[in-house]
Formats: sequence, C-alpha cells, structure tokens
Amino acid sequence: MCGHSKTRRFAFLLLVLGLSLSLGMPAGAVRLKDIASFGGVRSNDLVGYGLVVGLPGTGDKSSSQFTIQSMANMLENMGVKVDRAALKPKNVAAVMVTVKMPASARPGSRLDATVSSVGDASSLLGGVLLMTPLKGIDGSIYALSQGALAVGGFSAGGDAATATKNVTTVGRIPGGAVVERSVPFSFNEQNDITIQLSVEDFSTAKQVADSLNKAIGGQYAHAQDASSIRLGVPSQYQGNIVALMASLENLEVQPDSRAKVVVDEKTGTVVLGANVTLAKVAVSHGNLNVVVSEQPQVSQPGAFSPGQTAITPATEIGVREEQRRLILMAGASIQELVDGLNAIGATPRDLISILRTMKSAGALHADLEVI
Repeated sequence: MCGHSKTRRFAFLLLVLGLSLSLGMPAGAVRLKDIASFGGVRSNDLVGYGLVVGLPGTGDKSSSQFTIQSMANMLENMGVKVDRAALKPKNVAAVMVTVKMPASARPGSRLDATVSSVGDASSLLGGVLLMTPLKGIDGSIYALSQGALAVGGFSAGGDAATATKNVTTVGRIPGGAVVERSVPFSFNEQNDITIQLSVEDFSTAKQVADSLNKAIGGQYAHAQDASSIRLGVPSQYQGNIVALMASLENLEVQPDSRAKVVVDEKTGTVVLGANVTLAKVAVSHGNLNVVVSEQPQVSQPGAFSPGQTAITPATEIGVREEQRRLILMAGASIQELVDGLNAIGATPRDLISILRTMKSAGALHADLEVI
C-alpha cells in the first residue's frame, strides 16, 4: 500500500521531468522565428473604458457610482435627460476593453477584443458592448470596439447557493474591434534590423549571427549582446525587407541555454532543464510524523456519595521519524536524480526543499528560480 501511494504521489513529477527532458535535449535545430522576434514587428496594446448593456440582472450594483455616472453621461450625449438618482445599473456593467494591434494592422482591419468587468457585476453573459474608443499609450484613438460578448462560462444561483463554471466576468468579441488608425511604421525603409532573442544567451546570439552571415553570404549580422543581433540590410534587399525576413525567419539554428531549475511552490511543480548536473552530495531525507491523541478519563463517584463527576485529560503523543540516505556521485544526471528521489520516497514538495538545500550547499550546478 505504501509503495502504491509513493508511486501516485510522484507520478506528476515524473511526467513533468519527462517532458522537460524531451523538450530540453538538443534533438535538432529550431527555426529562428520560434526563438526570436524582429525589431518593430510587435503588437501594440490598446485599452478603453465602456459599458456592456442587456445583462439579465447580473450587472453592477447601485454602489458602483462610476457605472451610474457613465450611464448618465452616455444618455445625455444622446440627448436624453435623466435623473441620475433614479438609474439602476443592474442590467449594465462598466468594463475595460483591451486589444492587441499588430504593427501591420491597417484601417478597416478587425481584431479580437477582450472585455473585463471593473465593477461588481456577477456575469457578462448575454451582454452587448456599446461603441468604445480604444487608445494607445500616446492617448490617440486607434480602434473602435462594439458587439455581443462570448463568455466561456455560466453562473446561476439563488438566495442560498450559487453555481459557477469558469470566469463569467471576462468575455471576448471575435473581430469586435475595427482599426481606425494605423501605427506609423515603415518596415521596408529600414537600413538595419534588430533581432531579439526570447532567452538571453551569448552562445545562441553568436550562433544566430554566424548562421545569418552564412545564409546571406557576407558579414551583415553582429551579436550586440546576449539577447540582440543587429542585421544590416544588404543592398539587394533595400526596399524589400519582407522578402529578406521571409527567407531568414525559417533559418534553422541550434539554440543553447543555461542549466536551470524552475520551482512553483504554490502548486509543487518542479521543472528541470536538460543540462542540470549535481556535484558529489549525500541527501538525507526524513519524514517526521507526530500523532497527538486525547483520551479523557472520567471519574464517576459512587451512588449517593457527595462527590462529583470529574473528567481528567490524558494526552498521548507519538513521534515516528523515518530517515534514509542516498549518495549521488559527481555529474549525476536528471534521471539519476529522479530515481534517487524516488528511492527515498520524496514527493514534489519535498523535492523543492531538497533542491534549495542543494543549491545552498553548492551541489546544484544550475540556476534555481522560484516563482
């Protein structure tokens, strides 16, 4: 029974480590566009404040004064005079609308919009977003959003109970934002391009620069630091950089990375990279179990005696500690580490403490990141 329990507890850790091994090993080259981005070719975040109407009583409550104020302003802009004190926003919700606009978006392009409640609405299901201007960081309006929301969940309940599935206060409008103004950027007029690596590494930056020069046939690319490569545009591609990027983004390179261990203490998830090794170290892992039981003793006086019933507390404490030892030799691999931790019955949460202690002792040859 104990062996089955340990197997189940460690199953998730083995799955994660197995995935990290299969994904982290240098099994082959990858495309440049999968590990890097090109300067200027990025999305721009837009945001706007609006109102969702048509909710079936699941909107903001009367305590959300900003919703009432927004309703009154909207109606007054349409020529409707209202008494703000009489407005009830239960069918209306104040929301923030966010959109990611690519640099290549042009007026008339449609983008997906995400709508999130900012008040105390319980659900946006069935609502319709009224026309909302979307602004960039410079305060200019770049797009307008409007339409019916698609919410991936539901919420229902009564006075005593409520049933909710997924998040009902966030919805999406596929193609619900129309670009009215494009970002001023001329990609084809650049004289040089910056290639930004997703993960900083000097070896990878040098390999990318060498691969680019070999593909183009000249010394056009230079690694500036661990994360960026500057590429001069050859004369034959001046004014036609799109063709150059189309050929280079599929260029195969062999990325390198530092040995790293990532630990999520909240969920007990541990991911180890392929290059993680250990120095010679002895790991002693013990399980300490403390059992406290209360057995109160009742003292009952004899019949017709003047005494009173008395309860005497009696506490029993049992302590049991299990301790086992594992020797990991220098240069131990991940598989040997996993097998060893299995042997001492460690759980994923035990592994977190063991790895942190190994790092403090200088026996873990990898960066340890706790998130």
